[in-house]
Order: sequence, then structure tokens, then C-alpha cells
Amino acid sequence: MKKHTLFILLFISSFTMYAQAIHEEDKYVPETDPLVLEKISQWQDIKFGLLMHWGPYSQWGVVESWSICPEDYGWCERKKGKNPQNYTEYVKEYEGLKTTFNPTKFDPEKWAKAAKKAGMRYMIFTTKHHDGFSMFDSKYTDYKITDKASGFSKNPKANITKELFNAFRKENMWVGAYFSKPDWNHKSYWDPYFPPFDRNVNYNPALYPEKWQKFTDFTHNQILELMTDYGKVDILWLDGGWVKKRDKKNLDENYAEKFAENKSGNGFIKHRMVSQDIKMDELVVKARKKQPGLIVVDRDVFGKNQNYLTPENRVPKTELPYPWESCIISGGGWSYTPDATYMSGYEGVQMLVDIVAKGGNLLLNIAPSPKGEWQDGAYNLLKEYGDWMNINSEAIYNSKTLAPYKENNICMTQQKNGNVYFFYMTKKEEKNMPSEITINSHQPIKGSNVTLLGSKQKLSWKENGNGFTITIPKKIQNNPPSNYVWTFKVSAIKKK
Repeated sequence: MKKHTLFILLFISSFTMYAQAIHEEDKYVPETDPLVLEKISQWQDIKFGLLMHWGPYSQWGVVESWSICPEDYGWCERKKGKNPQNYTEYVKEYEGLKTTFNPTKFDPEKWAKAAKKAGMRYMIFTTKHHDGFSMFDSKYTDYKITDKASGFSKNPKANITKELFNAFRKENMWVGAYFSKPDWNHKSYWDPYFPPFDRNVNYNPALYPEKWQKFTDFTHNQILELMTDYGKVDILWLDGGWVKKRDKKNLDENYAEKFAENKSGNGFIKHRMVSQDIKMDELVVKARKKQPGLIVVDRDVFGKNQNYLTPENRVPKTELPYPWESCIISGGGWSYTPDATYMSGYEGVQMLVDIVAKGGNLLLNIAPSPKGEWQDGAYNLLKEYGDWMNINSEAIYNSKTLAPYKENNICMTQQKNGNVYFFYMTKKEEKNMPSEITINSHQPIKGSNVTLLGSKQKLSWKENGNGFTITIPKKIQNNPPSNYVWTFKVSAIKKK
């Protein structure tokens, strides 16, 4: 993932416009494996997850991995180290961060408990980002957290991925392994003989098939380690969508498109389109032999191995016709940002409701510090989520969409038992409830009960055209049971 500006502006815009789909993101190939289909259905019911980007780069407070990529983007800028103007020296110093990375305050149990209290039901961790540093005990590389040269290698919790997976499973949460397909440290991806040109492999795999096969084997071996030695894994979340097979026609079209998109005065092209067949179909078969029913998310690669799609740092305008998850920065960037500003509880809760009403999941990123801590802003945000979910979660988990998904400031979901929920999204400074709330898109059947989650009192309602109006007693108006979003439960509505 790449660093973005603070998500708040994106959050606001998500309610007014739909960011244009990128490449294959508007396409989806349904899964056929019954075990995987069942797992995807279960995943769609748990709604809320945690993503963590973490590695030695956190010591510099820079965007994860990208500063060693020789591309002309803002997130690739080199501003740390002794000589950031010298690329070779910078990369050497960046890779040397493994010797000083020593997160002695790493407490995965504390994180897992905080995530669970917030209402999160799954966690995805960056076992390896594009820089190639393995946050697990891989026997296929020395560039890893458990290598003897690592500053954390002698700590009893040195195998960070294993410690995290165990801690979150202990809290009955699903675990997922984020894994970068490109590996900028591996000599069969960025061959030392050639300079790196961009994010891609720095040679033509078609001209050096043996070299590329070594990298393919390495990738398979590392992923199978994660599928074999780390207990039950629910999701394999693959990043680096440019590592994929492309035919010549696809290459030519994409290259021309990329040139048109990025052409400047001198015709500079940011990065190339290179066919990089990692044998993903074979890998997925092998991984599912180890982990039956495994959900695989080969991000931004059209095909059967992208079991759900992942709009990055944005929220679609309406329901999407396939399983999806918005991965969103909670504060700062994807990786650790000193003194990061986190989204408010108001923004966070309303974002969750908006996503769930459209049939999606929210995957919220929190970036640990180099010492192995979360910032106070992250804990404060999770507490806000937890306070709201303690009252309103029955309208979130296991819910399904209900058209039109959102009416003015009211979102909606439904449950299999016939219960329907209407979420009143407050204005930022709105503390007291109005005396009446009108919903135009649906109408309860005669004799239906209408209640406010967090209150046992039945509310009176009356038909209003094709909709209905709820009357709110003064006592409830002045003392709503939750902040930011108020949820009305209707026992049954008329069918359209």
C-alpha cells in the first residue's frame, strides 16, 4: 500500500462521490469451491477488521517500503538517513534498520483485547511488505525479524507474526496474512547486476526464465511456510497487483494507457507493465491443501483468486455486486507516523455504518510504533467504536443490505429474522434527537414494534405516505443511548 494524505478528506468525499474504479476493480470472478464460498459468506457477516502495517521502516516514520522504489512519486521520496540523495547508500542504510529494530514494548495480547472490545472480528497483518523484510521466521531469507543480526532476534516474542496470530485467535478473531508478491530485497527479483528501474522485476522474466523460476519458488515457499507453521489462517491477503501474468496484447494496451495517464513535458513514464507470472493458480491450490476454505485476495488481479475486492482508502457510493472491503487509514499513514492525527469517533462510526449498509466490510489500519506500541489516538478511537457497538452491534453483524441503502441521512440494514434497522446519522454537533423522524422508503407492517437500540421503550409510529414517522419521547430526545448514529429497530416491514 502507498501513503495517502490524511483520510478525513477522503472520508468526507466518500459520502458525495464514488472514486473511479482502478484497472480490474469493477470486475469479479465468483468462487466455485464450496468451502471457500461458505468462508466468504461468514466473512461478510463479521463486518469489521484490523489491518496493521509494521516493520523496521517504522523507526524512520516513513511510508512503508516505497522510499527504496526508484519511481517519481511523492510516496517514494527519500528524506531520512545520512545521505538520502544517494540512492545506493540510502537503500543500504534502510536495509540496515533491521539491526536496530527492537520493539521491546510489543504486547500482542493488549492489541487483540482492544480490537475485540472495539467490535473487530478479524485481523490482517503485514507478514512481508514490498521491501522484502519478513516479520516471521522464514527459512528462505536472512532479511527477517528472527535473523541473528536483527535487534529483536533474542526476544522471546521475536517471531512477531506467530505471536500476533496466537494472540488474536485467543480472542476468537480470524487472522489473515498480508503478503507482498514483489520482494525488492530478493536477488531474483531485483537482480544486483541490473539497476532497479521501478517497482517491477528489474529484468525480463521471459529472457531469464531460470532466474524468475527461483523467485517464483521462493514466493511459494514463503507463503506455504505461513500456511503450515502458523496455525489456522483464514485469509491470504496478497499485495503488489502488478506481479501477474500479462499477454502481449494486455501489455501493449496497458503500456499505452499508462503512458497517456502519466505523460509529462518530457514523456516520463512512472513505471512499466511487465508480465510476471508467479503461478498463482498453482500456489492457491497448494495453500488450500494446507488451509481448506482459505479466502485468497490477490488484490487488483482480475480472476478467480481475488475472492473479494478491496477499495483502498475510499468508500463506494452504493452497494457493489460482489464481496468487498474498504481498507482505510485510521490516522497518519499506512505505516507509523509520529504524532499522527486519528479520525474521530464520529467519523469512524459513521464510516462503519455507511460501509455495512452498502454490503461491505471495514478493514481499519493501525500502525504500531518502532517500540511496539499503539498511539493513544488509536486506543481512543477503538474505545469509541466499542462504546457504540456495545449498543448497536445487532444491526451490524450478520446483516444484509436493504435498498436504497441510504435515504438522506438514514442508512439501513436487515436481518434474516425479518428485523430491519434504520441508522440515523447525526450531524457533527447533534446531541439531542428530534421529536420525530420520518423514513420514506419503507413502511412497517401493521402491529410492528419500533424501538431504539439501547432503550427498552416501544416507540409510537404512524404511516406517512409510503413511509412512516417515529415519535421520540422527550426523555429519549435529551438522553440518546449512543453517540453519532442512532439505530431504530423495526420488527417487520412491508415487502416491496
